[in-house]
Amino acid sequence: MSDTATNAPVLAADGTPLKRSLSRALRVQKMRALALIAPLLAFVLISFIVPIGDMLFRSVENRMVEDTLPYTIDELSKWDGAADALPPEPVFRDMYFDLFLAAEMKRHTRLGSRLNYEASGMSSLFRQTGRKLDDPGKDAEDLLVAIDPRWGERETYYDLFNAADGKSVDHDLLAAQEKRIRWLADEKPTGEMIFAPSATVSNLLPLAARVYTSSAVITGLVNNKEVAKAKPMESLYLALIQDVTRPGFSDDLVDYKGPQKDALAALANGGLTAPDYTAIFGEIDRDWSNIETWRVIQTHSGRYTSGYFLNAVDMQKTPDGAAAQPENKRVLIQLFVRTLIMSLTIMGACILLGYPVAWLLANLPARQANVLMILVLLPFWTSLLVRTSAWKVMLQQQGVINDVLVWIGLVDDSNRLIMINNQFGTITAMTHILLPFMILPMYSVMQTINPTYLRAAKSLGATNWTAFWRVYFPQSIPGIGAGSILVFILSIGYYITPEIVGGTKGVFISNRIAYHISSSLNWGLAAALGTILLAVVLALYWCYDKIVGIDNVKLG
Repeated sequence: MSDTATNAPVLAADGTPLKRSLSRALRVQKMRALALIAPLLAFVLISFIVPIGDMLFRSVENRMVEDTLPYTIDELSKWDGAADALPPEPVFRDMYFDLFLAAEMKRHTRLGSRLNYEASGMSSLFRQTGRKLDDPGKDAEDLLVAIDPRWGERETYYDLFNAADGKSVDHDLLAAQEKRIRWLADEKPTGEMIFAPSATVSNLLPLAARVYTSSAVITGLVNNKEVAKAKPMESLYLALIQDVTRPGFSDDLVDYKGPQKDALAALANGGLTAPDYTAIFGEIDRDWSNIETWRVIQTHSGRYTSGYFLNAVDMQKTPDGAAAQPENKRVLIQLFVRTLIMSLTIMGACILLGYPVAWLLANLPARQANVLMILVLLPFWTSLLVRTSAWKVMLQQQGVINDVLVWIGLVDDSNRLIMINNQFGTITAMTHILLPFMILPMYSVMQTINPTYLRAAKSLGATNWTAFWRVYFPQSIPGIGAGSILVFILSIGYYITPEIVGGTKGVFISNRIAYHISSSLNWGLAAALGTILLAVVLALYWCYDKIVGIDNVKLG
């Protein structure tokens, strides 16, 4: 055979190289397998991975403060929070206009609730302030109208701030305010707006143009009303006074050729003075004159925060860094430790109670084993709430167990045992509820143990205990491992049973997570607690794998 014939590629039946044909067939098989599992993969991704990822992200996400008070946060970043002086006037000024807009969109209460997680009293401060922000604006409106009645007409403002045909439009200002209002709105704005801010007026009256543009976006896009006929926000009057009293305004007005020039000139010559925003906030609530209020806002103004994780371990974020919580607020570490200890106790109790039952199931004749299996499964098929409520009735001081103990004389009627609303009640009820999860894996493994091994050990002289401990028990360890993992993972995340029978001393950290999700709505702290709990479980799982070996876990 020649060298050419020897080096020639092997061909398939259709004439293509065999290697390429095999690769194509393997690729088709992989694509077919992927197509078969694609629905399940998509379901797991959408219903499991994405929600967990979103929840984990919430543990560090903190855009509420920055997006609601963007101009205030920008000015507040220049303030030295460690100093013993209040922030400068520009901070109070921007806080007024940011907070006014937030109150107009009904977002100020959410902002207050967010900051209230870090310092109590912030929620009521923002709520009360939002109700009183209109008053300074109305006083400013009276001043403007007293100088020139045209400032009491809505058309004057529209004529001034709207860009007429052929005039330049401040597109950046319009886009920025639209983006801001869309974020503040609860529902997607669907209205139409016939307004475009004039670039010339934006340069002459920057603050007033920004406020009027925000008002126009709310009127047009959110409320779907005509901007020209709508009354602007009260904050516009203060913004207008702020602009016409700024240094250099009169000189800039000379070069202005747009509408309402004479009305603006009347304001410039009307003897107005710049608003004192520090005094305005001091009159609204004296807490605004407290440096700690501003320190809390500055400390928690970042888009991402470690504050939730610090709170989850009984610490807090301060201007000077992380610090311990006051002693009366340190409860979460205690709850973590209690959860781990009680989960391990429940797991141990399930092993002690479940092992003999599983052994009986595996070694009794089939007829008797089936009856015993029904007794194991019957509570398993009963509603969790029913089983927990039953323990609530049985464990109370006037319940069945105490009555029996008194009847047989073990307990005096005046000294009945306290078995509910404490850790004993939680451990008892959860051991009963989780016991089938321990018995079933152990039973599945014990069924595979050949009884001839025990007989062989005994025939070689081993006692019953030696045969069990040296021959039978090692073979049942995979079932114990599987049941232990199931019971421990389930118990560490339980919150219904501890809530009903545990009282204040028998609740788990999962009860705290449920409280923050459903009651306090502090989802960030709940996400941080859940993340720490997940990390603890993974760490214990890693330890279990290193000590026992996950390969030894079997379900049958």
